[in-house]
Amino acid sequence: MASSKLRSSCSFPNLVLSCLNFTLFILSSASLAPIILLRMPPTSMGMAFLMVSCVSLLSSFVGFYSQLTHFCFITHMSLLLGSAIGQLLSILALFTKEQSSLSLLKSTRDPKEAKLLVRLECGVLMAMFLMQLVVLVLSCAVHSCWLREYEGLEAEREAMARKRSRRIAKVQEESMANVAKISDVKAKELDDKMKSKYGQWVKTDFEG
Repeated sequence: MASSKLRSSCSFPNLVLSCLNFTLFILSSASLAPIILLRMPPTSMGMAFLMVSCVSLLSSFVGFYSQLTHFCFITHMSLLLGSAIGQLLSILALFTKEQSSLSLLKSTRDPKEAKLLVRLECGVLMAMFLMQLVVLVLSCAVHSCWLREYEGLEAEREAMARKRSRRIAKVQEESMANVAKISDVKAKELDDKMKSKYGQWVKTDFEG
């Protein structure tokens, strides 16, 4: 009963986390487009932005896997933190030093288009960063819920094992008591038989 309550209490956050991971996956995929459109092949600066997006994509995949199997939690947290730091640095670079970023990206497009793509990338990265933080907090909450559920199941299993062992011990005691009673009855019957037999012999001897 306790485990079912815990499972139901974790189901809604788990569903929300799945939706957030899916949204993060879409945003990470979308963040690849502006950098690719700016210049192909990208410069080292562009490759850095692509790496941030790829790490975010990987974190969403690992998040899905972690939800399904309840494994890779530490890996998921590491990827989330790493991608969040990368996104924050990327946002600072694009937001505070837009012209420097444009020059480092070396876009072959029209300057207005390039600026629009850079701002679009910055906006997507901001959304990804916020989503990443929410996923991070919610993943920790869901993981703690899983741990409570697991501990509850373990406690329930131990209680059942103790109850089973007590029941077995009680049955063994009853069987031992029954064996003792049966042996007492048999001994008494044998004693009665011996008494009646020897008593008959003694009586015959006296009569003779």
